[in-house]
Amino acid sequence: MRGAPGGPRLLLRRLREVMAEPAPPQARLDRIVVLIASNMVSEVCSIYVMRADRTLELYATEGLNREAVHLTTMQAGEGLVGLIAQNAEPLALSDAQSHPAFSYRPETGEEVYHGFLGVPILRGGNTLGVLVVQNRTHRVYAEEEVEALQTTAMVLAEMIASGELQSLGSPGAEPAARGPAQLKGVALADGLGLGYAVLHEPRVVIRDLIATDVDAELARLDEALGEVRSSIDEMLERGDIAHGGEHREVLETFRMFAHDPGWLRRMRDAVKTGITAEAAVERVQSDTRARLMRVTEPYLRERLHDLDDLANRLLHKLAGQEMVAPRENLPDNAIIVARMLGPAALLDYDRSRLRGLVLEEGGETSHIAIVARALNIPVVSEVEGAASMVDTGDAIIVDGGAGEVQIRPPPEVEAAYAEKARMRARRQAQYRQLRDRPAVTRDGVEIALQLNAGLLVDLPHLHETGAVGIGLFRTELQFMIAERMPSAKDQQQLYAAVFAAAGDAPITFRSLDIGGDKLLPYMPRVEEENPALGWRAIRIALDRPALLRIQARALLKAAAGRHLRIMFPMVASTAEFERAKLLVEGEINWLKRQSSPLPERLSLGAMVEVPSLLFEIGEIAQAADFLSIGSNDLMQFLFAADRGNKLVASRFDPLSRAPLRALTAIVEGAAERNCPVTVCGEMAGRPLEAMLLIGLGFRSLSMSAASIGPIKAMILELDTRPLKELIRREMDHAGTYESLRPALTDFAERHGIPL
Repeated sequence: MRGAPGGPRLLLRRLREVMAEPAPPQARLDRIVVLIASNMVSEVCSIYVMRADRTLELYATEGLNREAVHLTTMQAGEGLVGLIAQNAEPLALSDAQSHPAFSYRPETGEEVYHGFLGVPILRGGNTLGVLVVQNRTHRVYAEEEVEALQTTAMVLAEMIASGELQSLGSPGAEPAARGPAQLKGVALADGLGLGYAVLHEPRVVIRDLIATDVDAELARLDEALGEVRSSIDEMLERGDIAHGGEHREVLETFRMFAHDPGWLRRMRDAVKTGITAEAAVERVQSDTRARLMRVTEPYLRERLHDLDDLANRLLHKLAGQEMVAPRENLPDNAIIVARMLGPAALLDYDRSRLRGLVLEEGGETSHIAIVARALNIPVVSEVEGAASMVDTGDAIIVDGGAGEVQIRPPPEVEAAYAEKARMRARRQAQYRQLRDRPAVTRDGVEIALQLNAGLLVDLPHLHETGAVGIGLFRTELQFMIAERMPSAKDQQQLYAAVFAAAGDAPITFRSLDIGGDKLLPYMPRVEEENPALGWRAIRIALDRPALLRIQARALLKAAAGRHLRIMFPMVASTAEFERAKLLVEGEINWLKRQSSPLPERLSLGAMVEVPSLLFEIGEIAQAADFLSIGSNDLMQFLFAADRGNKLVASRFDPLSRAPLRALTAIVEGAAERNCPVTVCGEMAGRPLEAMLLIGLGFRSLSMSAASIGPIKAMILELDTRPLKELIRREMDHAGTYESLRPALTDFAERHGIPL
């Protein structure tokens, strides 16, 4: 550093000494700016802190008027300091006053200073403030001086993030790093969770920023990067398509970035300024994250996740730490915060202590959502930057109904949510009182309410909710959470345990529904242009008949002496159903030859999800013993709208005329041939949609455990006669209404039907 007595390493050591001494926060800041100004040979050093209201406040200065401290504020983008905060990039000027963004503040007395160097104070890519030095002369700041000030800003970032400066902010204008934050996401699983954050992939806490031996730190960086590169190469060479949930294309991207010479050069340059390898990785990634967070190009934003993951791997390798948090010693009222999480990883946690889940990635129909609903854990997903905004132990609230996350909520917000939680608890108690009441409408129509399940943990909900059976048991979840293909014995044990737990209640097992977005980590991935319309579900079963035969044999053995119901997913034609039926019959014949006990009765059904079956509804209803409507897939195929694509997923309403005519065709076609039909998709678990289904003539609905209480409460207040008349009238209406939703909502309000 030009003219600096002792250079950046001496400054960092002195800053550490100051931060280790007992002192009030303002006194500590005042001493820090003096140290930086002296080391940088500058007349001025100022620290601006980003507040919770997104304005910057002058917190300390050496050289400007001290009276301006805690009085001077500016918006992000206002003045040179605001420009640095907005762009998250350093700014070095030999004549600050000639810059178009210069903003004169008379209370500071800075008009006599020309040389200006400012750097953002970054942590996890988030701007926590701005650090500035100024000189009277038209000073040209060297690149190494910019680097040195950026390194110094890392120390200040940790100080701000620790919460030490909270007491210096006025109410509502505390430092943003530790202030309250409200984030909006996508609601995946209903419920309300109040607790404390646990990071699924805890950040490496960098204790030592200052390098005692730069060459040794460079060697550590090179060694750790070599190990990360080797581990990625080994995974790809082994042919793993998903190692710990990572698909091949993700690993290929990791490998590309891990071998990027520019990335390594930036980290090595940072180490050469005198910081440790860990601090260099953190510095470079924080700068990169800050830049990419401000771009709108989706591809570049997606690369941010890849770079975050790679930097995280490198930091954990340098620190000798595991990538994921230990599952034991989980605190009470734990709320897991993760970028992404698989079903198996969630099940590793102590479920009795879990109160919620916050994800940066994961769609409404993802399998983590299905498992979380089974566990009755509220989930909010697509919460951008969540994992970088919280620290383990932060108070956090997850509202799985509204899709909101409150981080470090103020007391009044926490109290409001606590009251909301008490109201939910009272409502749940009311639903429990309905458990033993039959789901019969006011005009005497009985509706069979069944449970969607997929894990043994779901089974206690049968008794708790009063469901009459399991209308959908997702057998693929056992395959998805396993590290290897479950054997026939493994499968038989699970199915036998399900029968035992269900008692006399009927169970409908869905045969293996994999492919598309349901990938098994131990099966080779098939590259497809459109996986949702590709090789999946029954198509895999018919092309790889051993999968279906082994599963059918396990189910037949487990159901000895009982009624076994199996349904096949994504059937596109009656001929497909007949082929699958023949495979099951072949297993029955094999078991007979082995003198193995058989089910007392066997029923085989088809899921109506593919629109082609609408034009074969009579034939499939004649061939199958029962039908089940998978409304999630049926709707996405009817509208040609990918349900996982945010741009189109909510574009079409399932309560509009086209899907309702399709549903009417199914229920009427099945009735003509005395074929029972159940709806087991998301529509069945929403009171308004379920009310419509009942009006169309459906008498069996299957849903998550949390939905049964609200659906039963709706049914008990419903009279189907005026509902049918309303639906008939609206369906025949020649107006411009796109959906029956407004008319149905009005009907429910007028008739006092709870939704």
